[in-house]
Amino acid sequence: MGKIENCGFLKAVSDHDRAFRNHQKGVLEELVALLAKESKVKDANATVEVLLEREKLGSTGIGQGIAIPHAKTEQAQEVVAAFGLSRRGVQFDSLDGDPVYIFFLLVAPPDAAGLHLKALARISRLLKDKFFRQSLRDVKDPAEVLKIIREEDKY
Repeated sequence: MGKIENCGFLKAVSDHDRAFRNHQKGVLEELVALLAKESKVKDANATVEVLLEREKLGSTGIGQGIAIPHAKTEQAQEVVAAFGLSRRGVQFDSLDGDPVYIFFLLVAPPDAAGLHLKALARISRLLKDKFFRQSLRDVKDPAEVLKIIREEDKY
């Protein structure tokens, strides 16, 4: 995918001071609501259901406090993502059993499988860096998230 191109597919960033509901469905509902507010998904409830079905295949909580819930759905017209941060951590059936603090939700239309996979790979690569993860966890303002991603994406 190369660079994230000014975070072009990241369309929404959570208000990190608002506490996520402390369960998987609640997190998905809140992140999808951010995309719906930006008119990036047609039907928020249908999008959440698709994401929950994807979670049944295996948790997208990949460990180290990270989850990348993702799915292809007719509800999206382009590849879009939302970022969320939980200060307390959320039980998300993560592979390592630990709470999740950093969430990147990604949805794509069914015909965008290639872009969907490239976006997933790019997010995963960025999140491998422990300093990058800590920078995200330390943000004070949602606008900082985009700045941090842009800075890291230069390398």
